[in-house]
Amino acid sequence: MSRGGASKDRQDGPERKCIATGEVHPQAGLIRFVAGPDGSVVPDILGKLPGRGVYVAADRAALKRAIDKNLFARGLKEKVSVPADLAETVERQLARRVIDLISLARKSGDAVAGYEKVKTWLDKDQAEVLIQAIDGSGRGKSKLSTPHYGRYIGWLTADELGMAFGRETVIHAALASGGLGKRVVEEAQRLRGVRETDGGNGRREGKRAL
Repeated sequence: MSRGGASKDRQDGPERKCIATGEVHPQAGLIRFVAGPDGSVVPDILGKLPGRGVYVAADRAALKRAIDKNLFARGLKEKVSVPADLAETVERQLARRVIDLISLARKSGDAVAGYEKVKTWLDKDQAEVLIQAIDGSGRGKSKLSTPHYGRYIGWLTADELGMAFGRETVIHAALASGGLGKRVVEEAQRLRGVRETDGGNGRREGKRAL
């Protein structure tokens, strides 16, 4: 069973061109940016801020290119400044978005945490998404398998998962089918793209995002 991402089967929707690569992508896989009141570039993670916006693919290399070359000004049609920590701000806000969505799923009864509860959901085919902390024990994580035709998220830290469940740390979690699962997967995919990784499997251990 694959533990790959969702980039190849995102839902259909509006498409926008990435200012860094020139490629057209579904809007769900892009990050929108606008000019703030002070003329600085501001990430619009929810896509709701007013004004002209430009889009960058949810990819660390594309984001770095847009920042290094200040490609925002042309699309925004005004002189703008790029904050030095813009990439980190995007990553932090995306992580917060994923955490908040998992927390909402937990409150609605569509998410559980802890090895035994997750295993029970998997055994009963209640789980559609398996989530495991990147800094958890590899041996422990290998005892649980991604649901058949389900999804896997493995690039959040134990601290971040803990925030979603109101605990200090969480290693294993699962989302039920339906509910907020699809949105969690989509937002987690955007986070995965911009998060600095070792081998493309998740964030570097020991670096806390929030």
